[in-house]
Amino acid sequence: MLFSIIIVGVIVLVLILIYNNLVAKKNQVANAFSSIDVLLKKRFDLIPNLTKMVKRYMQHETQVLTQVTDMRTRALSGRMTDAETVEMDQQVSGALGKIMVAVENYPELKASDTFINLQASLNEVEEQISAARRAYNSSVNDYNNALDMFPSNIIAGLLRYQRKVFFEIEAREKENIDVGQILDI
Repeated sequence: MLFSIIIVGVIVLVLILIYNNLVAKKNQVANAFSSIDVLLKKRFDLIPNLTKMVKRYMQHETQVLTQVTDMRTRALSGRMTDAETVEMDQQVSGALGKIMVAVENYPELKASDTFINLQASLNEVEEQISAARRAYNSSVNDYNNALDMFPSNIIAGLLRYQRKVFFEIEAREKENIDVGQILDI
């Protein structure tokens, strides 16, 4: 009888430890994602200043500027899922990259102290976002591993925990940028 109680106690203890481990990993992913969210908001706060500054010089890149402004509005609406936020981040990164490449054709803009400071701020935020993505992806990897590994996969299945998506670069962003195509040269 005592032996049965000890075995049941050990099983309950193991289940509690597995459950707590899953909850901790899930919360770590949420925490890492919120760090990215804060940095993306910081990036989006810089976009209106960048747009105003660049519009003065760039008449041909208005479409890219409009896209970035529209993406900012959607992102700040607060109605995006984690997966949509990941996709939006990829789109904004690509659009900002196009703007920065286009800046090369405007020496007066590149020489502006205001633009230089804005570009430095944007570069700093991009580096922080990159570091936050790495932390998030590490947390997601741990979490997804826990969902796949026995015996925690059983408890995760009962709790209906779902795999999380990684922040990844799209294949097109890994390719070299064709400046001529961006600037319609």
